[in-house]
Amino acid sequence: MTILIAGCGDLGTQAGLTFAASGHRVVGWRRSPEKLPLGIEGAAVDLTRPLPALPEATDVVVIALTAGGRTEAAYRSTYYDGTVNLLNAFERDGVKPRRIIFVSSTAVYGNDDGARIDESTLPSPATPTGKILRETETMLIDQAPQTVLLRLSGIYGPGRTRLIDQVRSGAAPKSAPHWTNRIHRDDAAAAIVHLAGLELPAPAYLGSDCEPAVLTDVHSFLADELRLPFGHDGAAPQPATGKRCDSSLLHRSGFEFTYPTYREGYRAVLSGVGTRHP
Repeated sequence: MTILIAGCGDLGTQAGLTFAASGHRVVGWRRSPEKLPLGIEGAAVDLTRPLPALPEATDVVVIALTAGGRTEAAYRSTYYDGTVNLLNAFERDGVKPRRIIFVSSTAVYGNDDGARIDESTLPSPATPTGKILRETETMLIDQAPQTVLLRLSGIYGPGRTRLIDQVRSGAAPKSAPHWTNRIHRDDAAAAIVHLAGLELPAPAYLGSDCEPAVLTDVHSFLADELRLPFGHDGAAPQPATGKRCDSSLLHRSGFEFTYPTYREGYRAVLSGVGTRHP
């Protein structure tokens, strides 16, 4: 099976290595292919510019893009325009992949009332960047119905240590309670590979670990692991904002998390397990 990964950064590279370990041919498109490890055939490609010929026997396409900034313009250029460009290349080259996996974000859900959400929740993005992701999803489903959406929550893992750095520096906020959702990079990559192999997948899946958590609880856990002080602000309890992502559908499809909660995942990060791909 030939896998094309359009946007082969840290996440795409980890997924590519997993595909390659199973004996598949993996082609990685990115601006700096010289950074790709052995096992992935790199090609220098910018999805916002004219694209090279697609591999003839492409069976699965993974679209795992990263915008150059969090501006509306950067997101539209990267996600929407880049994906349109890729679909046009399919048409140009007569390539009809069996499956397209679009790595999206739980940002397409604008919920901020602490409620639990799943794939049946109507997307209603609250930010301009979230709206562009939703536009891209809708366009893809319309033009390429073999698309499966993987809406990831906050990715952490090797080299992704923002919360750890906040605790170490003493800058971890002790503000009003807020639900957060996350997934370890390796589980996100494994979910991509899993969805590529499903015979009859659902149109969309939430990619988030098994336990949404209040942010201050995550900070407190990290402080304990690092043997550092972390005091709560002592304010009266109040309802938590944010949303709680329910990834039960992904689990029911047969997927098993290596890091089912932030505890296992951050312990692995703190122990130096894994490497962030450049």
